[in-house]
Amino acid sequence: MSWKDNLKNVEPYVAGEQPKDKKLIKLNTNENPYDPGEKVNEAIKSFDASSLSLYPDPEATGLKEALALYHGVNANQIFLGNGSDEVLALIFLTCFNGEKPILFPDITYSFYPVYCHLFDIPYTQIPLDEQFCINKEDYYVENGGVIFPNPNAPTGALLSVEDIRDILLHNKDSVVVIDEAYIDFGGESSVKLLEEFDNLLITQTFSKFRSLAGIRLGVVIGNEYLISCLNDVKNSFNSYPLDRLAQAIGKASVMDSDYIKENAKKIIATRERVAARLKELGFVMPESRSNFIFVKHPSYDANKLFKELRDQHILVRHFNAPRIDQYLRISIGTDEQMDELLKAIENLEV
Repeated sequence: MSWKDNLKNVEPYVAGEQPKDKKLIKLNTNENPYDPGEKVNEAIKSFDASSLSLYPDPEATGLKEALALYHGVNANQIFLGNGSDEVLALIFLTCFNGEKPILFPDITYSFYPVYCHLFDIPYTQIPLDEQFCINKEDYYVENGGVIFPNPNAPTGALLSVEDIRDILLHNKDSVVVIDEAYIDFGGESSVKLLEEFDNLLITQTFSKFRSLAGIRLGVVIGNEYLISCLNDVKNSFNSYPLDRLAQAIGKASVMDSDYIKENAKKIIATRERVAARLKELGFVMPESRSNFIFVKHPSYDANKLFKELRDQHILVRHFNAPRIDQYLRISIGTDEQMDELLKAIENLEV
């Protein structure tokens, strides 16, 4: 036996390309194109660099209190991590330890199966319907846990809070995780369901709505016992808290939420305008409640279009996967960026 036989072999998550060519219009990783706000800028300018010689507050007290006030919960119901991917990984480690498979959609955030393989968690992928929507009744079966994004990624389709409540009613013995990375672009958060269900966890991120993909800040909201279990696992695995600068920036962002909501309104308006024009050009797409659209053209190959747009310095996302290999996911940028996208597509005579 070789030492190689003792290595863990997994197929890693593949993130969207981060190009070094600054001339590219980057519409492939669902970043927010707008400035994170004056309060964030002020927090960075006034940050005392000498404080970096000391470890940060392990509880991130100020940020937790700001988030608790924003969401109408107790600060002990907030868990923070270095990006939503870290908090999702810790949720998988903490909550999905039964013998029954966890459930998530067949078309969804592609990190979920990666975590399952990494942590040896059994799972079953539940097919979305032909419109790429979740059928809630498919989750009324025995399982070791449930997780899905809402709105879903990469489709952008939204499940109502009422349907999520029905899923929770049929899964009282499982932890149900709602990944709300994109909820602020047209959906209603399930936070209000926390008063009714103690097995619910909600994850959010500062990367999309709050224009802070560069600081890696993820959030979990749940009942105090589940949050305490997450803290125990984190401190047994990776006790490093959010750094001082991230805590300051995160709190400033929460305090500037009115400004950030105005940016979200701009993105929604741009999304609807671009979707309408693409439909005029023959594209089809599910209704999106996120900061991206998921489109295909019945008579134009998606991979060919992906490459042709790249040749015109526009980067979008193509998933070479079953059921969706003819779709492109297009992040919503500024109006100027999206006009360049539409011009490029019109010039190709798609």
